[in-house]
Parts: sequence; structure tokens; C-alpha cells
Amino acid sequence: MAKNTALGAEKKQEIIFKNKEHEKFYYTYLPKCPYQYTNHKALVYCLGLSEDTRRNANRIYDFKTGFIKPECLHEGWQTGGSRKIVRIAFNLYTDGTPTTDEYDDPEDQIVETRLYSVSDIFCTGDAKFFWEAIKIRYPDYCNYVDWEALFYAEN
Repeated sequence: MAKNTALGAEKKQEIIFKNKEHEKFYYTYLPKCPYQYTNHKALVYCLGLSEDTRRNANRIYDFKTGFIKPECLHEGWQTGGSRKIVRIAFNLYTDGTPTTDEYDDPEDQIVETRLYSVSDIFCTGDAKFFWEAIKIRYPDYCNYVDWEALFYAEN
């Protein structure tokens, strides 16, 4: 009888946290989300990365309604690093560039859209953790399983 290796391929995802405060934030705030989908998990993971985003999480995301707050990018507490965190969090949550809609002028929309580029977001010490957020958001694609090798191993 062939062993079902597909079931064995499912593993609990290990999450790498930046520090204890990040981990505590994640496990405290994730239950406050209206749903527990991968986009919510990635958003909360990102928001826990810095002290600034942890402290202002409710200014970034409405945990009751599930709506992001794009206007937060214009608030005085934001730094270059926190803006990168918020943009990748928004991108992973919405699968788009939602803050672009905050601008009426097409030129401003183009500038904002460019701030979501890989080079703009990932040029930071937090890039390792951004990759971790991507793995949380897209576990089926980031945790590689060679299905073809598994299939032929069963035969």
C-alpha cells in the first residue's frame, strides 16, 4: 500500500519573530482581527515589527471592521522605516497598492505606486522579516514541496 506523502507534507509553519515584543504583539493582536486568514496574519505580523507601528497599530488598521487606514501614512509619527512596514502590510493585506487611491493627481498616484516597488520596500534591515510576512501570506507557494518527486516516490 502506498504511503500518502501529501499528508506528511503539511507542516506547521514556524514563524521567525524579530524580538519578544514582536512575537507578543502578533499573538495579542491576531485574535482581535475579524478573521484569521493569511492576509490578516501577514498584516499583524508586519505591524508588530517596530515600536512605532506597534504603538500606532489602531491608527493603521481597524481591528473591528477589518479596514486599513491609508491616511496613517501622512501622520507625524511615521518614519521612513515605519512607512515601508505599513506599505508592505497593506500590500499583503489587500494584494494591491491601496494608498494610491488617496491621491487625486495622477502624478502623485504614480509616485505613491512606485513606493511599493521591491527596491523601495526591501532596502531596509527589516527585509528578512518582510520575507517572513510573505511566507505567512502565501504559505502554499513559499514552502516548496516537489510534488513531482513525491508522486514518483510513491510509485
